[in-house]
Amino acid sequence: MTNKNILIIGSSGGIGKAFANFYSQDPNNKIIGLSRSQENFEESLYANHYIDLEKEDTIENAALTVSEHSPFQLIIIASGILHAENLAPEKSHKHISAENFKKILNVNTIGPALVGKFFIPLLDSHSPSVMAFLSARVGSISDNRLGGWHAYRSSKASLNMIIKNFSLEVSRTNKQASIIGLHPGTVNTELSKPFQKNVAESKLFSPEFSAGAMAKVIDNLKQEDTGSVLAFDGSKIES
Repeated sequence: MTNKNILIIGSSGGIGKAFANFYSQDPNNKIIGLSRSQENFEESLYANHYIDLEKEDTIENAALTVSEHSPFQLIIIASGILHAENLAPEKSHKHISAENFKKILNVNTIGPALVGKFFIPLLDSHSPSVMAFLSARVGSISDNRLGGWHAYRSSKASLNMIIKNFSLEVSRTNKQASIIGLHPGTVNTELSKPFQKNVAESKLFSPEFSAGAMAKVIDNLKQEDTGSVLAFDGSKIES
């Protein structure tokens, strides 16, 4: 993907930053970052602006701010939450907390849905464009063999439904756009750090490897892939 306008939401996170660095290898790409952090990675970002996926007004304002750089050929939503202070994935139904469940859904499902609301109109409709949401294999209902992680699994399963819904709606108005989910694998970032001890070294990816692999998936998309969740190796993840 060269000579493109690229928007990365969650640009200060491990995978978001890796995507920015990957696409900045082509100096003709214009990469805009959106994050809660005001840190500006000048070596890879043309500009960095504020967004908070838990606050709808900041999502709408961010869309207005970056609209001057539209249309975008690629929008990546690389944000997400699995754990935080006083918040951890549930090992049992006994650990479910309404407050924590709402937090996970707000960041992983409702926030991205609102991103679609305000940013889908910024996708290019005259040349191929992609909106890619970071999802997760654990959001697959048919692939769930371990249970647990109730809020996180539910948030990603719900996100996958949003992706499918968006793809169907957008296909009626923008034939050039694809809406997809991406599974990055287990990546060595803050999100996965507490859970890495049981991951084989060969299956723990650097952010750079994961971003590069997902970029290849994006480059190889076919129109019929819209609405799908695809792993870093290009395989399709069933719902």
